[in-house]
Amino acid sequence: MQAAWTRVDEYIVDRLVPSDSALKNVLSANTAANLPPHDVAPNQGKLLHIFARMISARRVLEIGTLGGYSTIWLARALPEGGKVVTLEADVAHAKVARSNIEMAGLAGVVELHVAPALESLARLPAKEPFDLVFIDADKQNNPAYLEWALKLSHSGTVIIGDNVVRDGGITDPDSVDPRVLGVRRFFDMIADEPRLTATALQTVGSKGWDGFTIAIVNDHL
Repeated sequence: MQAAWTRVDEYIVDRLVPSDSALKNVLSANTAANLPPHDVAPNQGKLLHIFARMISARRVLEIGTLGGYSTIWLARALPEGGKVVTLEADVAHAKVARSNIEMAGLAGVVELHVAPALESLARLPAKEPFDLVFIDADKQNNPAYLEWALKLSHSGTVIIGDNVVRDGGITDPDSVDPRVLGVRRFFDMIADEPRLTATALQTVGSKGWDGFTIAIVNDHL
């Protein structure tokens, strides 16, 4: 099935996600730097772009930069004066991301913080909430990231959590994988949080079997 999923993704990308030199160069630079192959797929990157445009986002928070591929998709969705604040713990990854972002001409749109995300989140001003939050870092800390996303949001903020299906691992109550445990707790917190209206979707494609959550903040109680 993986080969079929990949062919379908390639078909979708060929028809609906025109490539450009900047995005191609980002992926090439990430490969050359031996970054983990965890970039979102092109059609998923464009989906993030569309989500940001749908809500007319001006301020976006990304938890987990890697090489900046999804960062660039998000930054391109913003109006003049918009800002993406992106958090990356790995110094080497951040160096590649900064170069990629500059190469894409978006250095003035993206603010890259290099430190463990929980440290960076604690330094962000709550008086400047975000319109969209994309959580795509170490899954063990997803529950803490959700707490911070709520602190840094306003009514109407969209919160997206990536890689939440884990090849179906989230359905295993006996799993000892810390990533699965983090995602299961993340689901529990979303389900129990009255400020959120949420759902999740499974995805299959070139990145395998996974999925994402999407939630909207109803109000701050």
